[in-house]
Amino acid sequence: MHHGANGAGSCCGTPIWARETSTDWWDRIVLQVWDNSQWLRNFCMRKGTFMELCDLLSPALRRMNTKMRAALTVEKQVAIALWKLAMPDSYRSVGNQFGVGKSTVGAAVMQVANAIKDLLISRVVTLGNVQVIVDGFAAMGFPNCGGAIDGTHIPILAPEHQAAEYINRKGYFSIVLQALVDHKGCFTNIDVGWPGKVHDTFIFRNSGLFQKLQEGTLFPDQKITVGDVEMPIVILGDPAYPLMPWLMKPYTGSLDSGQELFNYRLSKCRMVVECAFGCLKARWRSLLTRLDLSETNIPTVITACCVLHNICESKGETFMAGWEVEANRLAAGYAQPDTRAVRRAQEGAVRIREALKTSFMTGQATV
Repeated sequence: MHHGANGAGSCCGTPIWARETSTDWWDRIVLQVWDNSQWLRNFCMRKGTFMELCDLLSPALRRMNTKMRAALTVEKQVAIALWKLAMPDSYRSVGNQFGVGKSTVGAAVMQVANAIKDLLISRVVTLGNVQVIVDGFAAMGFPNCGGAIDGTHIPILAPEHQAAEYINRKGYFSIVLQALVDHKGCFTNIDVGWPGKVHDTFIFRNSGLFQKLQEGTLFPDQKITVGDVEMPIVILGDPAYPLMPWLMKPYTGSLDSGQELFNYRLSKCRMVVECAFGCLKARWRSLLTRLDLSETNIPTVITACCVLHNICESKGETFMAGWEVEANRLAAGYAQPDTRAVRRAQEGAVRIREALKTSFMTGQATV
């Protein structure tokens, strides 16, 4: 546990607050002295956003077991969890920082992640106003588009059970996050928890998202006419996804100039999902360092990070320059697996893609 002043460390240039107990550091320094840039650097959000988050989570966090409740305020629990998620520090060093034991840090992370999942996911990871999204993608060059989809691998430690299932094509253990994002890179639908060995296409076909798209219940039934073809609201995917009337993907193989142009437009809009994953992992860098959690808890933590990403984006929290550099350094050992292209295409989907290609070439406005 943390000790009070014993003079031992003071000659070694220990920061001033460390001579007090770390409980004082949180109560007196962070809560009272830190400015917004310090909050942002360490918690990925300004103090006002942090306090709002605490208010939203307090119904769940106040109900916690008495032992933890006596030890920690709601604010301190949330602070410990965000610090752990944002920095790839050990449980012990985070505990030392806040004057608590390392098991308390682990408990706080899961309590907060569960509270976020229970209280916020349906409010925060949601489509919102589809017309705004469609207009946003149209401004980027793709008509009647409701989102971009992709999967990303989150590295984990070797799991206790069925470890072989979690080894992906790059040879490390991972869990897959599938996400649909809007034109601004906010998550509108997520599916997390499949083992790294499972192919993106399989995950997609077995997700609730696929079912909703197939039934036509995800988006309003808003069709446009391209050339002489009717086109519903579509999502955009890479070649690992099936071509469907409601899912457009790039042409593969040797391409003519029309196909090149189509792919260029589609890729430009699909970049938002890759950027979203980049931001998610650069803010919450623990996602890059093989989370020391059981495979049952990891999906909850990834889910919580997606919710926090949306909150930070919607509040306009600054994304700091140094984060991406640090994230790239951490991610260097975990290259994303390449995905196999899916060749099968749904009847009707080919006609929609061809009509779009032609319209892009002729530059006709699609309304």
